[in-house]
Amino acid sequence: MQALAQPAQAMPIVAQPELITEAHEAQRKKDRKRLAALNQTAQAQRHPLAAWVDYWDLGLRLYEVSQPEVNAFYARWPGTYVEDRLRNDWLLELGRRREWANFTVDHARYQMRDDREVVCYALMAEQAAGRNMREAARSAWLAQRDGDEGCNALARSLFEAKQLTADDVWLKLRLSVEALKPRAAKLAANMLGKQVELHLTDIQDNPLRYMTRKAKTGGRTHSELATLGLMRVAAADPAQAAELLATRWEKELHAELAAWAWAQVGRQAAFKLQPEASDYFERALKLSQKLKSPLEWSDETLAWAARSALRSGRWHQSLRAMDLMSASEQRDATWQYWRARALLATAAEGAPGEALRQEARASLQSLVSPLSFYGRLAAEDLGQTLSLPAAPAPLNNAERKQAQANPGLNSALMMIAIGLRNEGVREWNYALRGMSDRELRAAAQEACDREIWDRCINSSERSKQEIDLAQRFPTPHRQALLSQARETGIDPAYVYGLIRQESRFVMDARSHVGASGLMQVMPATARWTAKKIGTEFKPEFMTDRDFNIKIGTNYLKLVLDDFEGSMAMAAAAYNAGPGRPRRWREGASLDAAIWVENVPFNETRDYVKKVLTNTTLYGQLLNMEPNKGLRQRLGRSIGPREANAPASNAPPGDNS
Repeated sequence: MQALAQPAQAMPIVAQPELITEAHEAQRKKDRKRLAALNQTAQAQRHPLAAWVDYWDLGLRLYEVSQPEVNAFYARWPGTYVEDRLRNDWLLELGRRREWANFTVDHARYQMRDDREVVCYALMAEQAAGRNMREAARSAWLAQRDGDEGCNALARSLFEAKQLTADDVWLKLRLSVEALKPRAAKLAANMLGKQVELHLTDIQDNPLRYMTRKAKTGGRTHSELATLGLMRVAAADPAQAAELLATRWEKELHAELAAWAWAQVGRQAAFKLQPEASDYFERALKLSQKLKSPLEWSDETLAWAARSALRSGRWHQSLRAMDLMSASEQRDATWQYWRARALLATAAEGAPGEALRQEARASLQSLVSPLSFYGRLAAEDLGQTLSLPAAPAPLNNAERKQAQANPGLNSALMMIAIGLRNEGVREWNYALRGMSDRELRAAAQEACDREIWDRCINSSERSKQEIDLAQRFPTPHRQALLSQARETGIDPAYVYGLIRQESRFVMDARSHVGASGLMQVMPATARWTAKKIGTEFKPEFMTDRDFNIKIGTNYLKLVLDDFEGSMAMAAAAYNAGPGRPRRWREGASLDAAIWVENVPFNETRDYVKKVLTNTTLYGQLLNMEPNKGLRQRLGRSIGPREANAPASNAPPGDNS
């Protein structure tokens, strides 16, 4: 086993860091004159971060520059992150200008290819060259969540050319309303005419009033608008939408739209963990059997169909929902695992049993891994004991020196060192492209040695064959954390597992809602916990390591005790606030893994899975209950609070 602690090295020393931070501030304030002067200074001095200042300077003027000036920028900074970042920005500008010749040349050299709006402009360029891009364009537009100009322009141009139909636009409108993307919905409605846009506004403002006073039958437009109205009613009150459907609209809508509406009622009820959800989905699935064309329900809706079926024990229904998912979603480990579980359950119910059991066991075996939530559950379901991957061969001096000489990594480290973490992280990730496993480990080790733990972990996690657990699951602040965990009476592996997910051990981490420090504690939660344990609280203490660990571990222990020792519910409470999991546990007792899969918030669901997986791994790495499996930490079942359980001792608010 490799040692879990790494020696710290000093962060890179950056000459004149104030020049870069001042330039960043000028860019933020859009002070073009000041930024131009700072750019001249940075380039004259050959400052190691001059490329960033040049990028900010040109970025403020991008709408007025021409291709030669952009080409000159590329020539100054070839092969760098800022070259490709500027190319991304310039492609967006060229798309807005409809300069397809220059766009095509630049797009061929574009490396990141991570901007959906650029994808849409690239399809417009292909269309302008005379190619039929209907299927690719339709897929890109339907997948686009927000109403960006590029994808909207692509769709509008194809609609005017009759390559997209009204059916496509109505589908986009339904998907946008489902995803709560009002701008995308408005843009789609506008393509169908001003009257549709006005009706959409009425639906968004007061859907129930629209359904009772304005919704009509007869004709495609009225039916589609009624479906949108039912969707919006369901978002507030699934039972009310179900009543509207059952008493009138199911009979008056085409089967496709009636099925869609019932599926949306089911989705909203499933999100609210209502037991009727699977009944609603059953009606949707039954109506869908009348259709000749394939369903185009979103994967998110089908996921909730599967979750509600798991929650209600309807294994056959869960299989139908999973079979309707896209191919990429079906490949996800989540649905591979639950499909295997559903096959085992249906085999036990008397279907062609042995063939289903063999298929299920083969699927579970393909998932087995000590590094993932469902990989561990699969192994435990198969009765297998998981060993940790063997440590790979140590990095040699040549590999370390190659990483140390990498200009992209060095620039990223300097940006992080002067406090421009977001920019530094993006440049770091760009520099990792195309690296082999050992190169990734060497890059990760540079971050580890400088205690930039998020880059250490994330970089090492990219390697496929060489699994370096010392990098992926480091134990910084070990003495302080173990001591505080023992004093608080909480499993240190659980604390490490939570911190790794919360902050990646970044001391000054701060979330968008104001949570701070290693354990990402909200100020109000810290104040409440400090009072509870009899210690002083001041806002400036929040990023102090020892205070943050003390407050975080004590708060976690209070929450854990409040949920009768359930690590899953306590992790959910830590992320989403204690009030929510108190509601989520109501109803029938569930298999703990099914309970986790039904956590309504995507972020919290993923968080619980990762914290519990981290905890199990840290238990092995720290040799603290190393044989305790994920199921033991997860618990067998989760249900309502026992009647004789002690009164709640956790705060009512949210630590999120």
